[in-house]
Amino acid sequence: MRELCDKYGIVFVLDEVMAGFGRTGTWFAADLYDVVPDLMTFAKGVNSGYVPLGGVAIGGAIAKTFGKRPYPGGLTYSGHPLACAAAVATIGVMAEEGIVENAAALGASVVGPGLRELAERHPSVGEVRGTGMFWALELVRNRETREPLVPYNAAGEANAPMAAFAGAAKEAGIWPFVNMNRTHVVPPCNASEAELKEGLAALDAALSVADGFVE
Repeated sequence: MRELCDKYGIVFVLDEVMAGFGRTGTWFAADLYDVVPDLMTFAKGVNSGYVPLGGVAIGGAIAKTFGKRPYPGGLTYSGHPLACAAAVATIGVMAEEGIVENAAALGASVVGPGLRELAERHPSVGEVRGTGMFWALELVRNRETREPLVPYNAAGEANAPMAAFAGAAKEAGIWPFVNMNRTHVVPPCNASEAELKEGLAALDAALSVADGFVE
């Protein structure tokens, strides 16, 4: 993608709002591929959500354009000192306590293997994908046809299987992040091995409910 953008003069933008600041087991998802974008958006993880903050990192080539003309942006709360102070403190703690390294290590040794093991036992799991502490399970009615557990953008009765799965997850002690037929598995980057295994056990119980809808 980087090569195609360079070839055709396209600005390469990476959205790291969800993937940045340790979530993928690296500081940014871009680090997984050793690529440098022209623009990179970020938020949330930059200060652990203590104070709302978002931003855009701008590459050198684009930054140069504002050396000759003003940047037409900026709002009342831009660069708010409280939000920025929280970001500086958060990044410092993450570096000092090895939070990114923890996400990488336990993602590889506990979360990934644990989810793949669940997929082997639960026919409702059609696919497992992810890295670090950033995973997703695609839930299906039929593994061979890959028919989703619920239709695209399902609501009401059509969404009953995912609603049942989500309800079972809550009963088991975890709050699920579901979207259509997908459930995300995004534990805290500083989670312990014991906490992760507890979460996987809860997910195991919830998937048993989803299996009841498999054809």
